[in-house]
Amino acid sequence: MNNDINVINDLDMSIWGLILEADFVVRLVMLSLLFLSIFSWSIIFEKLTKLRKLRKQSKKFEDDFWSGINIEKLHKSIESSPAHPMEAIFVTGMKELTTSNRRNINQDANIVLEKRIEKAMFSTLNREMETIEKNLNFLATTGSSAPFIGLFGTVWGIMNSFQSIATSKNTSLAIVAPGIAEALLATAMGLLAAIPAVMAYNKISSETNRYYNSLETFLYDLSNILSRHIHNKK
Repeated sequence: MNNDINVINDLDMSIWGLILEADFVVRLVMLSLLFLSIFSWSIIFEKLTKLRKLRKQSKKFEDDFWSGINIEKLHKSIESSPAHPMEAIFVTGMKELTTSNRRNINQDANIVLEKRIEKAMFSTLNREMETIEKNLNFLATTGSSAPFIGLFGTVWGIMNSFQSIATSKNTSLAIVAPGIAEALLATAMGLLAAIPAVMAYNKISSETNRYYNSLETFLYDLSNILSRHIHNKK
């Protein structure tokens, strides 16, 4: 027993040492999980930062919009370069309206015009949300698959441990411990990648849904304003 302990002490049982000494398949699993974890964290920071910025920009734009400023003047100031989804929706609606005015659409076509404006704004909303939600599914995929990838590495590592026992015909702790440690490290890395990904996915999805609802509310408010403008047009 003491000899086994001395042998284990001579081995590098640190995380880095276990990775270097691991079987090729287990090492490949660990590297894959490390990549998933790093990419997941980059997505998490990017999405949270972007959503925070978009909320601030939208709040400022809404304050300007409801401050009583002339919407045509506001449109001209941002027409060429809308900075965020709410501005893009506003520019789309105003563009459809002004284009229709230039064509001198008859009053009988007002309902068709309103539906076209609203449809155009919803198309812009959906395109903007696709950009915001880009790579978000990667977090869900990581959260669901990483534990199983880690489990695969664990099973493979334990199989190697049993093969080492069979080859050496020795069940000592010095033979079994390194392989078991490598196997359990794969499971730990899988959980380390999955848990933050799942939590962040739920958080970001919730924030995204709230932001979408705020954009949709603004879209309907703007649609009502443009509708009144169309019907009051002489």
